[in-house]
Amino acid sequence: MKILPLAFVLVISIALVFAAIGVIWFVLENRESVMTEPGEADLIARGEAIYGQNCASCHGINLEGQANWRSINEDGTLPAPPHDSSGHTWHHSDTMLFNITKWGTAAVVGGDFKSNMPGFADALEDEEIWAVLSYIKSRWPEDIQVAQAERSG
Repeated sequence: MKILPLAFVLVISIALVFAAIGVIWFVLENRESVMTEPGEADLIARGEAIYGQNCASCHGINLEGQANWRSINEDGTLPAPPHDSSGHTWHHSDTMLFNITKWGTAAVVGGDFKSNMPGFADALEDEEIWAVLSYIKSRWPEDIQVAQAERSG
């Protein structure tokens, strides 16, 4: 008789673990659509401040990037690209932009790719990265925001 209640408790425990994993997965998969909305004023203001402190020195205060950003430097790296609508940032999904910001371009692209873009995993919380991305996206024209949102699924 003791085996049946133990088996029942084990089955229920396993079911609860899978349910918890499902909830966590759902939240993580759907948080970027909540955290990267370009229309949220508080989020954008926070992102602008963080961008100014961590990104503007390379990508420009107006998101203009560095001169000749498409030409390879002598060290094999590319200058920092613009994050305004003239650049290619909007060609990437939210997930890709988040990963590049968190881990650095070379780590995300892999191979022998060289980049001066560091990862900010040790400097910024995930929510701060999403705020920066929200700020950047808020500066794009609506048609580009829509195109980039389609890439993000």
